[in-house]
Amino acid sequence: MLDEAQSELRVELTESPSSELIDKCVHCGFCLPTCPTYLLWGEEMDSPRGRIYLMKAAIEHRAAIARPYVQHFDACLGCLSCVTACPSGVQYAPLIEATRAQIERNYERSAGDALFRRLLMTIVPYPWRMRLAMLPLLVLGPLVRRLGVKAAHPATTPPTGRPRDTDGGFVARARAALALAPPASWRSIVARLPARTPAVDVERQRVALLAGCVQRLSFAKVNDATVRVLAAEGCRVDVPAQQGCCGALPLHAGDIDRARALARHNIEVFERADVDRIVVNAAGCGSAMKEYGQLFAGDPAWAERARAVSAKVRDVSEVLVDLGDVRAPRRPLTARVVYHDACHLAHGQGVRSQPRALLRGIPGVELLVPEESEICCGSAGIYNLVQPEPAAQLGARKVRHIAALSPDMIATANPGCTLQIAAAARSLGYNWPIFHPIELVDASIHGSDPRQ
Repeated sequence: MLDEAQSELRVELTESPSSELIDKCVHCGFCLPTCPTYLLWGEEMDSPRGRIYLMKAAIEHRAAIARPYVQHFDACLGCLSCVTACPSGVQYAPLIEATRAQIERNYERSAGDALFRRLLMTIVPYPWRMRLAMLPLLVLGPLVRRLGVKAAHPATTPPTGRPRDTDGGFVARARAALALAPPASWRSIVARLPARTPAVDVERQRVALLAGCVQRLSFAKVNDATVRVLAAEGCRVDVPAQQGCCGALPLHAGDIDRARALARHNIEVFERADVDRIVVNAAGCGSAMKEYGQLFAGDPAWAERARAVSAKVRDVSEVLVDLGDVRAPRRPLTARVVYHDACHLAHGQGVRSQPRALLRGIPGVELLVPEESEICCGSAGIYNLVQPEPAAQLGARKVRHIAALSPDMIATANPGCTLQIAAAARSLGYNWPIFHPIELVDASIHGSDPRQ
């Protein structure tokens, strides 16, 4: 057994993008029409194929990790639509994550850029710090969002080529943060889920729920609905009190040491849970937790433990569909519903049919499919905060496609997508209610209309 210092060294040496994974790319170009930034700008180095070429050039010392190189990777959403499109099975997720970790360790960002990223990583992955940061929103939330929409880069501006500086600077990022300010209420900020909720009637499965960070503080109703529906369908639901952030946001941002530290804590917490499944209702969190084995692949002290926890992780829609027969009767909910595929659910986890099956199981729901349904809305972890201009363009593009269908409501399975689409819709004059699919299932079970 390697001692701790040797283990840390082993992990450190695995941070470069894998040459073996890079060489799987045959540069066929199938990824190009699926890549959001290539759609916006039409530049080869802002496509997955181009970025993989840059990764290889850096490994072979033909490209320096300097500003021009870094900008192409900062502009990448990490949405993984290229993974779905790739006929060669290129695993882009570990490539972009390793590249971003390499950048953060070897590239000195500007003072404003470094400060903004440090603030995000110091606050967002820690629920208690997030609670304090959200307190002003209790009083000023609507005003903050209105000011943000007016001050931020206007989503109505059509793309005119790649911005010279895709991050837009500290001020533009602050304005984007205002426009994207999450909903806040005293109830959501202080909400606590029961430590254990018994199954209704005969217990079919024991599950533990990841409460999330933004999810638990801004979308407490999603967690409440998740617990109620799982219990109604025969699951005992535990919510471990000691759990924390899953590490998804730091991982996407290249802060891989923080991501591993957070993941280790959650691995220990969920190891102690005597459950069959670990249920996640946020797409980005589920994708990150399913990758724990990969995150610790070079660490013999944690690799097997990480794989064991990852093997239990399921999106809530997967758990409900896998249970089979529906126990709780569904009552009608008459509505035209656009379902938006969260990228890390559809592309990252390959979960597409299950959320749609849940929605189609609700009498009265007409499920609508917008154009470019596979293209990212621009949320992508912290992307809409650190890359506000392209994020705004993608958000506007998504909203226009949704508006063409005249929906009554939108359903999506990720808090980031909810905030992004809501902000883009406000900037274009729309105000659709946006729900997690599990909220609509819960409303159907209880015979209520979530819009009221």
